[in-house]
Amino acid sequence: MSNGGNKKVFEFSLLHRIFTYVKPYKTWFYLSLVLAIIIAFIAPIRPYLIQLTVDKSIGKDVQIPQWLQYIFFSKDFNLATQVVIWVTVFQIGFIFIETLLRFIFSFITAKLGQHVVRDLRVAIFKKILQLKLRQFDKTPIGTLTTRTVNDIESINDIFSDGLIPIISDLLIIIITLITMFWINWQLTLVALIPFPFLIIATYYFKESVNASFIRVRNAVANLNAFVQEHLTGITVVQAFAAEEREFKKFDIINKEHRSANIKAIFAYSIFFPIVELVLAIGTGLIVWWIADKQLNPGLLVAFILYLNQIFRPLRIIADKFNVLQMGMIAAERVFKVLDNDDVEEESNNNTVQQKLKGNIKFDNVCFAYTNDNYVLKNISFQANEGETIALVGHTGSGKTSIISVLNKLYPIQKGKILIDEIDINNYSNDLLRRNIGVVLQDVFLFSGTIMDNITLYDSSISEQQVISVAKMIGVHEFIKKLPNGYYYNLGERGTTLSLGQRQLISFIRALLYNPSILILDEATSSIDTESENLIQKATEQLISGRTSIVIAHRLSTIRRANKIIVLDKGEIKEIGTHEELLANNGYYTKLYNMQFENV
Repeated sequence: MSNGGNKKVFEFSLLHRIFTYVKPYKTWFYLSLVLAIIIAFIAPIRPYLIQLTVDKSIGKDVQIPQWLQYIFFSKDFNLATQVVIWVTVFQIGFIFIETLLRFIFSFITAKLGQHVVRDLRVAIFKKILQLKLRQFDKTPIGTLTTRTVNDIESINDIFSDGLIPIISDLLIIIITLITMFWINWQLTLVALIPFPFLIIATYYFKESVNASFIRVRNAVANLNAFVQEHLTGITVVQAFAAEEREFKKFDIINKEHRSANIKAIFAYSIFFPIVELVLAIGTGLIVWWIADKQLNPGLLVAFILYLNQIFRPLRIIADKFNVLQMGMIAAERVFKVLDNDDVEEESNNNTVQQKLKGNIKFDNVCFAYTNDNYVLKNISFQANEGETIALVGHTGSGKTSIISVLNKLYPIQKGKILIDEIDINNYSNDLLRRNIGVVLQDVFLFSGTIMDNITLYDSSISEQQVISVAKMIGVHEFIKKLPNGYYYNLGERGTTLSLGQRQLISFIRALLYNPSILILDEATSSIDTESENLIQKATEQLISGRTSIVIAHRLSTIRRANKIIVLDKGEIKEIGTHEELLANNGYYTKLYNMQFENV
């Protein structure tokens, strides 16, 4: 009981939280509720009017209600023909009004849901952008895509097909039942004899479909994650002829999705015939009772219509409860992302200067991506303003991790990192990263133009500034030769350009902000000799008077570095100039000899 009670409290609090996003649109929400009440109250009118016309047409003495006499005040309601014609005319107009009200109701609830979905999607995407990188290391991108798209769209169903429509349907059922009891309570009880069987069937249907929908939702998340990952890595899949193996994995996930849907379809296939059967039994009982009691035919027609008005919403109300439940499950997942506190923290210190000098100091820095599996162990070094520091070492030695923690992409566990004698935690992320230009080994370009990828939609950067930097690097002529020049539209991830060309564009992007600190992480590893010469020539000018950290496997590119730091398994093994390290005949000498012994 306590678990059930806790679940109800949780669902209520979750629903309450969803409706906090309705506050800006409360006028629409209240209007939808008013329309739901109006639609419920006018629902019994048409069956009653049909009863009236049937009874009048067979010559039965029928009392015409005052409100109808008021509408057709000049008509003779003693004549059956007049009653049938004018009540039918009224019903035709009434149907149009009722249809219009239902359209407005459906439109408003759907519009309300879409506005809430828009606000939620903005909120969750903003939150995702603020999450620390370690969250993306352990959360599949496809899962976050599902949260941002599919799950939030399910929340829309709470409004368009869930809570408010359920309220409307329940009100119609209640008002119709009250009307039936008011007209003939005995006949109503007879008609509702099979009703308990429908309630039981509805409960089991709701539980079965709910369980299936949870399986479907999990399967969708798995499918999204799998497809996202494999489309991104399609080059690797095809290069290693792994299409068949990966297809088999996909087939297993897809079969789980199919099985979950089939189970839901099976529940629907049983439930709807049961509803029709119960309705048929109820109709038969009405006919039997009226025939046995010799009641009028108008009452028979009206009660059959009333019964349909009760069963029509019941056919779909269980399904709507499942839609509501799935919306709640989706909302729970969305709010888990919104409640994630592992976000990048901004410094409250606003007193630091806007332009950094570039003095860097690592003081016994220890860093681990997970738990205590340290990838950096007691790293200490200093780079003075204008110096070029080179980081070398085997793959996995910690080179890239050093620049990641310098950028505050990951928090360190121990030690301090200082820039200009100020702890980097005292700098805002925006200020710090605007002063650190980074060119990564794995260049990522977004869909859009070259100009968009260089400026990243920063309106404060002019086209002339971009061209000036491009000329400095020597890339301007290459870009101008492309169709539309700087407005050449790149494909997804910039696949229409070569690796070297993508690297050059990322170089412009990094240098455009005139950073105090320049980081080159394997910046020339994917570039041909001609492109590398262009970059190295520009780099010689750019690193002059600018603190630079260079990571490169090609040791020939770092001979002029002021200081070379040799890393191995997250530890500093040697520090010195190229000549000093060769003279030591240590780790650096081994790396150097391995690289040049076959030259």
